[in-house]
Amino acid sequence: MKLLLDQGLPLSAADLLREAGIDTLHVGEIGMSAAEDLEIIQKAREDRRTVATLDADFHTLLTINEATFPSVIRIRIERLRAQAITNLLLNVIRECEEDLEHGAAVTVEPNRIRIRRLPLLPNI
Repeated sequence: MKLLLDQGLPLSAADLLREAGIDTLHVGEIGMSAAEDLEIIQKAREDRRTVATLDADFHTLLTINEATFPSVIRIRIERLRAQAITNLLLNVIRECEEDLEHGAAVTVEPNRIRIRRLPLLPNI
């Protein structure tokens, strides 16, 4: 599993995830701190990474573009510190790895994880 952490997540979480064996980059480490969401999606697609974010716009962009990749993990829990984010993402990866590898929009809330396979609005 390869992750790309969005700007709203702690930079130190990338270090903790790497220590746990997850290939992780933070947008701040690769000069994309001010990048638009579409640029981050494109970078994740090119590098075959899953985006982890606090931003709801990523799921919207996946829907509008009928994207099948990259997967996006949206965390809807605020004020988590780096270790808590790391533990949360490790649990999400453990629970959802197969879905994430095939393209999924994952929403993490305090009491549940919701998984939707991509594309979010398949052609009918």
